[in-house]
Amino acid sequence: MNILFISLGCDKNLVDSEVMLGLINQKGYIITNDENEADIIVVNTCCFINDAKEESINTILEMAELKKTANLKALIVTGCLAQRYKKEIQDEIKEVDAVVGTSSYENIVRVIEEALEGKVSESFEDIDVSPEVESKRVLTTGGYYSYLKIAEGCDKHCTYCIIPKIRGKFRSVPMERLLAEARSLAEQGVKELMLVAQETTLYGVDLYGEKSLHKLLKELCKIDGIEWIRILYCYPEEITDDLIQVMKEEDKICNYLDMPIQHASDNILKRMGRRTNHQELIDIVTKLRREIPDISLRTTLITGFPGETKEDHEQLLEFVDQMEFDRLGVFTYSPEEDTPAASMAEQIEEEVKEERKDEIMSLQQEIAFERAEKMVGRTLKVMIEGRLPEDNVYIGRTYMDAPNIDGYIFVNAEHEFMSGDFVTVKVTGAKDYDLTAEIAE
Repeated sequence: MNILFISLGCDKNLVDSEVMLGLINQKGYIITNDENEADIIVVNTCCFINDAKEESINTILEMAELKKTANLKALIVTGCLAQRYKKEIQDEIKEVDAVVGTSSYENIVRVIEEALEGKVSESFEDIDVSPEVESKRVLTTGGYYSYLKIAEGCDKHCTYCIIPKIRGKFRSVPMERLLAEARSLAEQGVKELMLVAQETTLYGVDLYGEKSLHKLLKELCKIDGIEWIRILYCYPEEITDDLIQVMKEEDKICNYLDMPIQHASDNILKRMGRRTNHQELIDIVTKLRREIPDISLRTTLITGFPGETKEDHEQLLEFVDQMEFDRLGVFTYSPEEDTPAASMAEQIEEEVKEERKDEIMSLQQEIAFERAEKMVGRTLKVMIEGRLPEDNVYIGRTYMDAPNIDGYIFVNAEHEFMSGDFVTVKVTGAKDYDLTAEIAE
């Protein structure tokens, strides 16, 4: 039996997909990339914002068409959209044979077998309980980097966010399980670990009674084969001196933090239910740059939130200009059903949201290009990711670049390198968000 697995949405969802692929693989099913060869298709969905919801629905509908024309015997929908819209999927897309919730992915094999027997089934466990799966993940990232999901769910309840309702309360993965998984990934050739969760900075509070991310990092740094550790999704108010200290002490930890702040106006931060204010954001960025001078800071912003005035937007622009983030992404506000923000007064027109987003991105582009130019002449460690054979150029990433979201560095080299190799280069130029380099003497 051939199974096609489609994983949509974030890297946290990708980890769930890789766990399910491991269970499927263990059972002897053949994994295919060709939808026309597939006997079974599993779509692991996302519904965090409207665009993600639309992509998930369109993908399910597209795969449903294959049941009419191809050999497809079963179509299964898992993940966030399945958790949130189980009944709608079952009622409106009759080609779907099973739906699986966010905390039930360990049942994927049973659900597949029931679907093949012609049963329409579902699997929904308590969303506040995390599955424990023993099988080895099937890596889909190329093998030399991987995500390590250190916690599930969220307790913050920001007014725009549906995650607590579909992923449950915040719960950390026990440290011994994470270390065993990291060792297994290293044995499979993984050299870069990216720590992910809805919020990584609170790791351990539920299990150990205190923030323990710095302790986890210390232990991960001891694992042979792991050369880079990258921390994503840090809430600014939860960044501790212990975390900063371990980043300074441990060479394996990339001087990189992904720190979503969402806005910089006190008015909007309060309406969003965020736990920081304008001055506190300035203070944490200033502190991080003082303590770790070469740190690369990535953030994300939401523009057009209900009640955002022209003055709020201007304050955000001024903040972006002042802080000069190395990497920055902007989303237009997307009203999500069952969230407080969706029913707030003063909803902003889509056209205004887009204009404000464009203004911020235009400003950030100038900042990013200037910061790239300042890298010329620096010597950096680079992970090779591929090669452009016609140009004899290798594509790589520096410590400043997370895969699939940040920039690349293009390395001129006569040597033969493999994907996953680390090389030392000297930066020779900058083009937009990317750098060029040559092998350092």
